[in-house]
Amino acid sequence: MLMIDSGARVVVVTGAAAGIGAAVAAELVAGARVLALWDRDPQVHHVAREIASGTTAVVRAAEVDVTDRVAVGEAFDKLAVEYGAPDVVVHAAGIMLPGTALEVSPQDWDRSVSVNATGTMYVTQRAARAMVAAGSGSIVVVSSNAASTPRVGMAAYCASKAAATAFTRALALQVAPHGVRVNLVSPGSTDTAMLRGLYTDADQPLDDTARAGLLAGDPTAYRLGIPLRRIAAPADIAAAVRFLVSADARHITMHDLRVDGGATLDM
Repeated sequence: MLMIDSGARVVVVTGAAAGIGAAVAAELVAGARVLALWDRDPQVHHVAREIASGTTAVVRAAEVDVTDRVAVGEAFDKLAVEYGAPDVVVHAAGIMLPGTALEVSPQDWDRSVSVNATGTMYVTQRAARAMVAAGSGSIVVVSSNAASTPRVGMAAYCASKAAATAFTRALALQVAPHGVRVNLVSPGSTDTAMLRGLYTDADQPLDDTARAGLLAGDPTAYRLGIPLRRIAAPADIAAAVRFLVSADARHITMHDLRVDGGATLDM
């Protein structure tokens, strides 16, 4: 098993109430002394209890809104007082609000940018400051392959994820001389409530028509299919995150690891 960097014992995962964030939390608990799960959804407490039942690590949940700069700062401050500064931060919080470039509402635009871009800045900036002071650390931001590939009907999502990706790379460049690694994981279609909610009830499995459409692509929307002919599971994304925060990735920073089955031809 790949283990978290030597000495990296305090781990934070945002967006941990469900989907990719919850999968990342479950994946990283084995290498953590303290695992802090943050999400604005109270469901994060349930996820923390489930993970804690199978580990000796300290698992703590907190309701944190990543768009609230003060709340983010207070969460980091509390963590530092109780357990020390974080060694690993995985920022998986995000939203997807559909809408074409001609029709996206100002409200959906502002909300997308606030969560996906500004939230990324608040969390990673604060984490990086602590890691620079410590002289080590690893940050992974879960972005999207839509950050670099235009999508019909996902204008605000594409733009906000592109902003998050650009900021993350700029941050990575600045903190690299201080021994802090900052990387990205960019999923494609992943079987989460976020994806299912675009096609059906978020709590229901994708139907055969939706699944076949994702695999085959849609020429009318200029969207390629998935060459590997499968939709990712959250665990696939979590495994990529685990690698990037492990000692095996000690010489990797500023990297954007695409996990999309080839759907964007790695562009």
